[in-house]
Amino acid sequence: MSTKQYRLHALLAGVLTGLCLVSAARAQEATRPQFHVVGGNLQKRADTVLALMGYSAVPDLSASSLSIRDGTTDSPSLALTQVGGGFTLSKRFPLYLEGAIGGSRYDPTFVVSDGEERRKLPTRWTNVSATGGIGWDFPLNADKTLVFRPIFNISLGEAVSDAQAAQFYINQHVDQDIDFLTNGSLSVYGLGGAVMLDYELVREAYEIDVEWRYSYIHLQSFAGSAAASGSSDAQTVNLYARWRAPTGAIVLHKPLRYVLELSHSTYLGSQAGVLGFNHLTSLGAGLELDTSAVTKMFSRVRLVGRYAFGQNISGASLGLALSF
Repeated sequence: MSTKQYRLHALLAGVLTGLCLVSAARAQEATRPQFHVVGGNLQKRADTVLALMGYSAVPDLSASSLSIRDGTTDSPSLALTQVGGGFTLSKRFPLYLEGAIGGSRYDPTFVVSDGEERRKLPTRWTNVSATGGIGWDFPLNADKTLVFRPIFNISLGEAVSDAQAAQFYINQHVDQDIDFLTNGSLSVYGLGGAVMLDYELVREAYEIDVEWRYSYIHLQSFAGSAAASGSSDAQTVNLYARWRAPTGAIVLHKPLRYVLELSHSTYLGSQAGVLGFNHLTSLGAGLELDTSAVTKMFSRVRLVGRYAFGQNISGASLGLALSF
C-alpha cells in the first residue's frame, strides 16, 4: 500500500470514528432524563400567577402596598403596589369613573430534578395590570348622601418571567414546566364588575365617607407562552372609611385638615388562601390641604401614610391624592 493510500484510509477511519462518537453522545444525551419541577403542575402554576394578578387588577386600598418577605433571606417574596381612584362627575349627572394601575413582583423558588439530582430554580415573575370602570349612582335617600353604585370593569395585564435558567447547568434537558417558569409569559384580559354602597356626609366641622364594595373580575389568558394558559376569579369584599376634620391651622387661606382612614378587605374566589391569608387591613393618617383659594386645577391635596397588615404580612406606603 502506498503512503498516499495509507493516509486516505487513516483519514476515513478518523472521520468514521468521529461520527460514531458524535452519534453515541447524541444517543446518550437523548436518553438522559429530563429535569422536571418536583411536585409540578403547570396548569396550577399558571392559574396561581393569574390569582396573584387579581390583587393588582381589583381596585383595593388595603392591597395598595403589600410585601411578603422570605423568612430565611429577608428578601421580598412578593411586593405589590397599586395606584388608582374614582369620582362621580356631578350630582345632576352621576356618572362614576374609576381606574387603577397595579404591579407585583413575585419571587418563588422551585426544586427541579432529573431523578438523580435535585437543584433549586429561582424564578422572578412580574405582573402589570390596568383596570378601568364605569358606573352610575342611584340615590337611596333625599339628600343623596347614600347611593347605590353598580360598576362595569375591564382589565388588561401581562405576566412575565425573567428568571435566568443559566444559573445552573442542566444540559438543555428541561420539560415544558421549567421552560414556562423561566421564559414564560401570559397576556391577560379581565371582565367583571362591582356593586357599592357609598355614604358621604359633609359638615363644617367634619366630613365622613364610608364605602362598602364587592368586586368580581374573571381573568383569562389569551396570548403568551404556548406551554400554559390560565384563568382565575378575583373576588374582593372591601369596607373603607375616612374621617376628615380641621386641625385649627390655616394654610393658603383655608383650614388645614387631618385625615384618618380605615380599610379592610376579605379575599374570595381564586385569591382565597393563595398567599396564606384571606383578610387584609390598612390604617392611614395624614393631612389635607385645601388649594381652592390659589388654584383651579384641583381643590385639595392629601398626603397619607398607610400601614397594611394581615396574617404573616405587612406593608407600608405614602400616598399623594388630588381632589378635583
